[in-house]
Amino acid sequence: MAVDTAENIRALAESVALNPLDPKELLQTFGLIGVWVILFAETGLLVGFFFPGDSLLFLAGVASSPVADAIFGDGTRLSLAGLLIGGPICAIAGAQLGHWLGARYGRPMFERPNSRLFKKEYVEKAEYYFQKFGPAKAVVLARFIPIVRTFLNPVAGALGMPARQFLLWNIVGAVLWVDGILLIGYLLAEQIYQAIGDKIDHYILPVVALIIVISVLPIFFEFLRDRRARKRGEAVAVIAAASAAGAVEAAREAFDHDGHQHDRHRPEHGQDR
Repeated sequence: MAVDTAENIRALAESVALNPLDPKELLQTFGLIGVWVILFAETGLLVGFFFPGDSLLFLAGVASSPVADAIFGDGTRLSLAGLLIGGPICAIAGAQLGHWLGARYGRPMFERPNSRLFKKEYVEKAEYYFQKFGPAKAVVLARFIPIVRTFLNPVAGALGMPARQFLLWNIVGAVLWVDGILLIGYLLAEQIYQAIGDKIDHYILPVVALIIVISVLPIFFEFLRDRRARKRGEAVAVIAAASAAGAVEAAREAFDHDGHQHDRHRPEHGQDR
C-alpha cells in the first residue's frame, strides 16, 4: 500500500514538473488535443507567446509518421489528418480571438508595465511588421515569427484592420504555417530516425534552430525584395532628376541660341537709314 502511494505521488510530481517549453514532453503528455490547445493559446492569448509553436509542429509531424512509436514510445502516434485539419482551425480561431480583443479594447490593452511575460517591445515589433509590409502580408508572414505571431493579431485589431480581411489572410497564414511545418516533420521523420534513432530530444535545439531559419526565410526574401524595389525607385528618381536637369539645360541653351540669332538679325540703331 505504501509502495503504491509512493508511486502515485511520484507520478503526480512528474506530471506537475512538466516543462511547457519542451515540445516532446508536451506531445507525450497531452497528444493531439494538447497540440490544438497550444496552437490556440499561442496565437490567441498574449500569455501564450512562450509556447514552442514551431518545434512543437515539427515534432507533431514526426509523431504522426510511421516511425512515431519507435521515436516517442508505444501508443504516441498522432493522427496526421487530425493535425492537418484541426491544427489550422485552432490557429485560425486563436488569431481571430486575438484580433477581436485588439478591436474591442484597443491601445489600452497594451499599456501595461513590462514584466516577465510582457514587454512593450513585443508590441512595437508587431506594429513594425504591420506598417512595414501592410496588413495582408504582415498577417501571413507573422505566422513564421515567434512572439510576433502572438502580438500581431491584437495589434491588427487595434489598428482597425477589418475582421473579414483579417480572417482571409489569417486562414492563408495558418494553413501555410501549421500544415507546412507539420508536413516537413512528417516527410523527414524516417530519415531522422535512421540518423539519430530515438534520441531526438538530444537534437531538439539544432532542430529548433533549423526551423527558425526556415521560418524567417520569407521575411528575409521580403526584406530583400523591398530593398531592391527601393533601390530601383532611387535609380529611377536619379535618372528622372538627371533627365529633368538635362532638359532644363537644353532649354536654356536653346533659348540662348535663339536669343543670339534674334539679336544678330535685329538692325542696329541708325543702320537702316
